[in-house]
Amino acid sequence: MYTITLIPGDGIGPSIMEAAVQVIEATGVRIEWDRQLAGMAAVDKCSNPLPDATLESIKRNRLCYKGPLTTPVGGGFRSINVTLRQEFNLYANVRPALSFEGAETAFKNVNMVTIRENTEGLYAGIEHFIKVDEEKIAAESVAIVTRKGSERIIEYAFEYARKAQRKKVTLVHKANILKCTSGLFLEIGRDIAKKYPDIEFDDRIVDACAMRMVMDPSEFDVVVTTNLFGDILSDLAAGLIGGLGLTAGANIGTSAALFEAVHGSAPDIADKGIANPTATIMAGVMMLEHLGEPAAARQIERAVRAVIARGERLTPDLKKGSPYGTRDIAAAIIEQMGA
Repeated sequence: MYTITLIPGDGIGPSIMEAAVQVIEATGVRIEWDRQLAGMAAVDKCSNPLPDATLESIKRNRLCYKGPLTTPVGGGFRSINVTLRQEFNLYANVRPALSFEGAETAFKNVNMVTIRENTEGLYAGIEHFIKVDEEKIAAESVAIVTRKGSERIIEYAFEYARKAQRKKVTLVHKANILKCTSGLFLEIGRDIAKKYPDIEFDDRIVDACAMRMVMDPSEFDVVVTTNLFGDILSDLAAGLIGGLGLTAGANIGTSAALFEAVHGSAPDIADKGIANPTATIMAGVMMLEHLGEPAAARQIERAVRAVIARGERLTPDLKKGSPYGTRDIAAAIIEQMGA
């Protein structure tokens, strides 16, 4: 029996999380869900987007399955996702991008993983305004790249590649311009690569990398990079396979792990029953793998891929004009699991 913190989220979150939980439970893996609040749902109930009870639950269970959250607009509220990553030192953001048969995309051969440093860089939150007579005349942000943080994420990428039997790691940087921050990251990456002679290594400047990804994604296998570049490139990779509705993410630390879809809360379609739960379900697949339940993970993944390939009972984002919704695709996946 596993105990996992479950955060339904905002907007479409509760409906897609309900569908995903049903799919996961259909594997027979025994899970007790410790339901907690975050985001606007938490603000409405306890005036805090990230209550202490939620943080304590994650500390206790060390596993979290999370729906999309809306960060309240206005001063005093930081991004909840960034706060969770820093609170639990979830230093590795892992996003696979693998083509789905049946999804309408320009490429059919995408099979890559973006591994992004998750706690440093420009997202460290060290920024301020420069004011003259209370007028904001400038704003400054500081990017933090540490040797420890760089070594940790680059070594994680190589170990991930070796464990997953992948053949190549590409380090993405902007060391030609950002000679200190990107330069340090690249220097450390080249040193670490020498310890993994069984894995091919190269490096790309971020803008050239983005161009090559949309021209020939088969050039890439495992991509490791800093926070901002990883945020952008992982969304680009998601676009290559059909969008964020198909893309899962894991946030991994030494003492906790958080699994989620990488899209937003989509309030415009909340309560309409048409949201695509695939990304959240695939995040559940990653969570089951993390738990050491590979058979259950493969059972779900095969079913998801079969349902999308067949093209029946898909949500409107996957099949234009489809009359089916969130519960329909989840039911189709569960039926396929039992086939």
